[in-house]
Amino acid sequence: MNYTVERMLELDKADIERLWQESEKEGYRFLSRLVQEYMEGSNRFNAPGEALFCVLDEEGNVAGIGGLNRSPYHSNMRVARLRRFYVLSEARRNGVGSSLLKAIIHHAAAHFEEITLRTESSKADAFYRANGFARDDSELETTHIYRLKKEA
Repeated sequence: MNYTVERMLELDKADIERLWQESEKEGYRFLSRLVQEYMEGSNRFNAPGEALFCVLDEEGNVAGIGGLNRSPYHSNMRVARLRRFYVLSEARRNGVGSSLLKAIIHHAAAHFEEITLRTESSKADAFYRANGFARDDSELETTHIYRLKKEA
């Protein structure tokens, strides 16, 4: 199956119900928080440099989602936070998550110096390290960092 990554400008126009339900069954609540925060307006991924991306399958169904915010844990406005990253189980191990992450990193490069995230999942740890993130738990709210290359 072919997948495409797109920037999502309006979450309420996308059908993420399947992602939401599957993530809840797996014990993850961050898509519930994504929807709640979006609906109440507290996080719309629309501050400078922020963005929300999705992966669509051939039929236009959302197979993955992930966003980038300014990090709420840093005073440096050039530090981003990877947020609400989730890929349907059937789409995993097919490059879908890596494609989504690469699109987010590419977008971040024009706005930020580094991307941080926090995960407690060993599978997610392996995924992020395989995609260039370094394990770094030197700060309480961070487990991984991706340092964006500066152009000379």
